[in-house]
Amino acid sequence: MRKHGCTFTSATYPLSGKMIARLRRCSDVRNQVGFLTLREGGSHMDTLPGSILLHAQSLAEGGVLSPKEFLHLGSRAAVDQAFSRLVKDGRLLRVTRGTYVAPVAGRSGMRAPAPEKVLRSMAELSGEMIALHGASAANLLGLTRQVPARPIYLTSGRTRKLKLGRAEVLVKHAPSWMLALGSRPAGTAVRALAWIGPTRADKALAALRRILPLPEWHALTTSRSMLPSWLAQAIGRESARD
Repeated sequence: MRKHGCTFTSATYPLSGKMIARLRRCSDVRNQVGFLTLREGGSHMDTLPGSILLHAQSLAEGGVLSPKEFLHLGSRAAVDQAFSRLVKDGRLLRVTRGTYVAPVAGRSGMRAPAPEKVLRSMAELSGEMIALHGASAANLLGLTRQVPARPIYLTSGRTRKLKLGRAEVLVKHAPSWMLALGSRPAGTAVRALAWIGPTRADKALAALRRILPLPEWHALTTSRSMLPSWLAQAIGRESARD
């Protein structure tokens, strides 16, 4: 195809600097050429991977993207191939099937985004509840010094493993009562108590009564109907100590 003295082709081939400059002077290159790839100094980026990467880099740290978001730009096979290529080049990280994130710049180079930011983004998209595991919740509240050997989170969704760079994050399905109070401090307390268990619950609740703001302690005490009997009884005993 020839227009305004420029010849276009849908093939991918190396171009000289003069030829690239000539193409760039043509005002309608973008409109007339669908997936033209310009190679200069051995680097290349065509329209589809470029669009995906541009979107990924526009997101905040931990923002997730899915191939389904880009099916208007090409076939599913072409979109999957573009994602695969970006992962191979280190431009994207595959977190789990159908979920990708962009690496972020750190002090020692590019790194995976923080797990909690990725999980927050995933929760916003899926509508599921994702929260700290009981051991991490107890550590956060000062009830224990123990932490899981690897990051573990609880979810209202299905159990799965996430890959973030070299780190593996386990997301485990939890019963609804563990997540009923959400991410507020009272909900964190419920998950901490679930991990601590019946034998140490009384001691932990005495500490929580001092730690939690009054509205959060009230939320915990009024949630007893949703909790297992052993936990409801322990909260009731602590509430009765006035």
